[in-house]
Amino acid sequence: MPDRFASILAGFSGKRVLVIGDLMLDEFIWGTVSRISPEAPVPVVKVTGESHFPGGAANVARNVRELTPHTAVIGRVGTDASGCRLLELLRDCGIDTAGVQQASAAQTAVKTRVVARNQQVVRVDRERNTPLDAGQLERAMELVEHAIPRADAVVVADYGKGFLSQPLADHICSVARRNGTILAVDPHPHTLLAWPHATAVKPNRAEAFLVAAMPAADPAASPLDDENLLEVGARLLRKWECRFLLITLGELGMLLLEHDRPPYHIPTRAHDVFDVSGAGDTAIAVLAMALASGAKPHDAAELANCAAGIAVGKLGTATVKVGELQAALGGL
Repeated sequence: MPDRFASILAGFSGKRVLVIGDLMLDEFIWGTVSRISPEAPVPVVKVTGESHFPGGAANVARNVRELTPHTAVIGRVGTDASGCRLLELLRDCGIDTAGVQQASAAQTAVKTRVVARNQQVVRVDRERNTPLDAGQLERAMELVEHAIPRADAVVVADYGKGFLSQPLADHICSVARRNGTILAVDPHPHTLLAWPHATAVKPNRAEAFLVAAMPAADPAASPLDDENLLEVGARLLRKWECRFLLITLGELGMLLLEHDRPPYHIPTRAHDVFDVSGAGDTAIAVLAMALASGAKPHDAAELANCAAGIAVGKLGTATVKVGELQAALGGL
């Protein structure tokens, strides 16, 4: 493993990271399939077990917690059973939940995945996208004002479930900039929020085209020769006014775009792909951790790409440990 990566990883455990965004509960129903239903052409799943994990921004926090014990989260859940279970899961992970508001009018978003023979059969979403009311927004801003100065990095995970709005986004950006805090954003294309002067914004290809208001186009064999993608990146650098942009490209890896620097392509490091759910959460967590530990953008992007490659080789919304990153980087 190159010395520069070893030095970056060694700094992870001492960093303080704040995660802000839409908190969700991931439910997995595990089972086996041996026949097709006589009622409809669908498989009959015989349930063998159930699991629950933090999802959405809560899964980002769970990924961060694997890398540093100093992890806190700001968000909102309902007072329903799912919200209580999610808070318990986060606390069991050792994540600070003092910044989580519980609201009786909010429904905790739950994504239920039915998995049989290591394949997802169906996903069922239970959610109601409810924006913060005036009191909740004021409280969220107070929490942001108090927590960001104590953090080395802030990760925003926008899943479009109502917690984030432009006033809150502007406040997060303002407080982070005032304190010189790393701000890494995983955006959602349908909220169309601006993230002025964020350190890094990490959309996937489809999200990038949508936000840039360009029609979707088939990817070129090499991202560096993909004129449409490069134009999208240039537009988003101007739109978001961020320090750099990292566009995730699935099997083609990632593309790093900075002002006044040539584009930098990072091929995927994934060998076996079992489940892509949560890989983006892993990538943004490692990206922010690396930047907080002094990594240059291309090294932070390399580490995020490596972590995502490990995550997709696991079933479910998996996390990645420092030791796994060290082992994966050992062949470089």
